[in-house]
Amino acid sequence: MNKIAAIIGGGVIGGGWAARFALSGWDVAIFDPDPEAARKIDAVMANARRSLPALSDVALPLEGQIRFVPTLAEAVTDADWIQESAPERLEIKHRILKEIQSHCRADALIGSSTSGFKPSELQQGALRADQIFVAHPFNPVYLLPLVELVGNDQATARAADILTQIGMKPLTVRKEIDAHIADRLLEAVWREALWLVKDGIATTAEIDDAIRFGFGLRWGQMGLFETYRVAGGEAGMAHFIAQFGPCLQWPWTKLTDVPELTDELVQTIAGQSDAQSGRHNIRELERIRDDNLVSMMRSLKGRNWGAGALLNEHDTRLSAAATPDLAKPIISVDRVIPVDWSDYNGHMNESRYGQVWSDAADTVMRLIGADANYVASRLSYFTVDTHTKFINECHVGDAITVSTQILEGAGKKVRLFHEMKNGSGAVMASCTQLLIHVSLETRKSCDPAPKVLENLRNIMALQAPLHPESAT
Repeated sequence: MNKIAAIIGGGVIGGGWAARFALSGWDVAIFDPDPEAARKIDAVMANARRSLPALSDVALPLEGQIRFVPTLAEAVTDADWIQESAPERLEIKHRILKEIQSHCRADALIGSSTSGFKPSELQQGALRADQIFVAHPFNPVYLLPLVELVGNDQATARAADILTQIGMKPLTVRKEIDAHIADRLLEAVWREALWLVKDGIATTAEIDDAIRFGFGLRWGQMGLFETYRVAGGEAGMAHFIAQFGPCLQWPWTKLTDVPELTDELVQTIAGQSDAQSGRHNIRELERIRDDNLVSMMRSLKGRNWGAGALLNEHDTRLSAAATPDLAKPIISVDRVIPVDWSDYNGHMNESRYGQVWSDAADTVMRLIGADANYVASRLSYFTVDTHTKFINECHVGDAITVSTQILEGAGKKVRLFHEMKNGSGAVMASCTQLLIHVSLETRKSCDPAPKVLENLRNIMALQAPLHPESAT
């Protein structure tokens, strides 16, 4: 039976939480008095279904059921996790949290998406204060992994475990403070950006360019302090601070002053923003943002760094949860086509078919024991020949599965036949692949370990009664 998440407030953040939980296999109950809530969340879910699975190289769990309920009580009664995403007004949050606690289980986790309030403020007048904690995410919640956790140690520890299981990065804040960690940093940048616009130094587009073509790229993979450590050269951080620290005393920024948000300034900012990106509607901008985030995070995944390392860890967890039945066809790949696999023809580039066959072969390698530990022992298999038949087009967002048959597994050779199908069961492509066992010390062919040959024989014997279609 699936776990249940209750989402109280179905706006941008609440909808993102609903998508993250549902696409991680949780059932989701949503309460929001807004008559447009269902329509808005349907739009969020469409974007999430298109992008979140594209981050993984393995299949996500089966999507949980999403239901909209007429009362808050109905949403929270059976919930394991309750996420409050109401407007940032303390009196509203107090009223909602009190109602939640009057209907929910005592062991349910109650997280608040608040970007500014401390847990001690949220807990005022609560029936069970320690049950309430801050779980502050970042938009889009279904893609960005960070969640700041602030509150009771026991509650946040349980929350961190759940968030990790659904592919997120919990960051437990050591002490409660207004606006937690990330928003305090963002507020400093935002405040200075407002001054730059107000004083006519830069437009909104120029400020965004300064970030996305400059330090934003560094921050996305190294953050602040590690970036500056590198800037210090061989002498490291101490040298950087010694060299650049004095400029912190210079009156460059206006971090302690807030520009008055006059109608004139608001209109200036809004006008520049419209000129910058008004050719796209919000849904188009969301899809552009999501596609760019997926591509950037997948790039980091290939480097096993930052958010990419987190994605690899989550893929490993998802793979470990699936135990293949070797008496059935080997499903060697089960995934969604990501945006960075497409080309100018609007379909999956032919080079990516090679990636699919390589991933399928890696699955077989793990099954026969030629896994990472085996490679570490300086033994492996190299692909020496492939023949691909392109039958139908694959497009971004398509779900594909590959079934693999071991045609030959004796001596130094392994010969495989892969067949790729889409979600409707139509065959998209097939491939025959020949691999030769090698020593990574000599880079020449050699005999496999006896255990690997034994595993090959056992799997082929289990597969024999299936009589799969042979490659021709």
